[in-house]
Amino acid sequence: MGLSHWVGWCLTVTTLIAVLEASEGDADPVYSILFSFLLLEGEFCLRMTMLLFHTTCFQQCNFTSSGDCLDGGQYLQESLYLQWKQWDCHSDCRYHCMLSREEERQRLGHKPTKYHGKWPFLRIYGIQESVSIAFSALNLTMHFHGWISFFILIYYKLALEDNRKAFYEFTGLWHIYGMLAMNSWFWSAVFHSRDVDLTEKLDYSSAVALLGYSLILAILRVFNVKIEAARVMISAPLIAFTTTHILYLNSTHSIMV
Repeated sequence: MGLSHWVGWCLTVTTLIAVLEASEGDADPVYSILFSFLLLEGEFCLRMTMLLFHTTCFQQCNFTSSGDCLDGGQYLQESLYLQWKQWDCHSDCRYHCMLSREEERQRLGHKPTKYHGKWPFLRIYGIQESVSIAFSALNLTMHFHGWISFFILIYYKLALEDNRKAFYEFTGLWHIYGMLAMNSWFWSAVFHSRDVDLTEKLDYSSAVALLGYSLILAILRVFNVKIEAARVMISAPLIAFTTTHILYLNSTHSIMV
């Protein structure tokens, strides 16, 4: 009986994995066609997009036949802040295509959908997801406050050993947890500010590192493991698995945007 349940569970998971697809928005044929037309050159782009979609060609979407941006120089004239955001011809063009398609979907009574894994939020001063940044910053602030409170409690309110070392055996482990948590929420805020390949990998890698370490810390704390050798034996395989997964996430084709 147990074997049949296990096989059934595996088949269910396999079925769920098989039906995974890209975001509905970027798979939308109308969005794909609009984006393709906006990448075309000059007058033909203008006429076709106005005829088919009742919209004008985004003025920065002027490309040569080889795919180079004709107006790319204007992006180099922007402030260093916007240059760091890496908004270029293609990303701006895709953004305005998304807005145009969402306006049309709203007129037709459809609900908003995701494009390239993200909801169609409006940019504010070049920032993609301002609300997500606010919540990430709030999480970062609360973790920093918690870490400072823990530090003050351990070293200024509780008794210490003669060598100024804390009696609490898990002090060092909790300090590491605090550092990893703050690092994770910092890169989460950066990633939601601008989704590029580097910020995506830093965000995902930091999150995986935090989750892996949280599992290690939970096991050590629940079972009250205080012997150093036992801690190493428990942590080593989990650290190896977490590190391998982070390396996989940072491989060339692992993270799909």
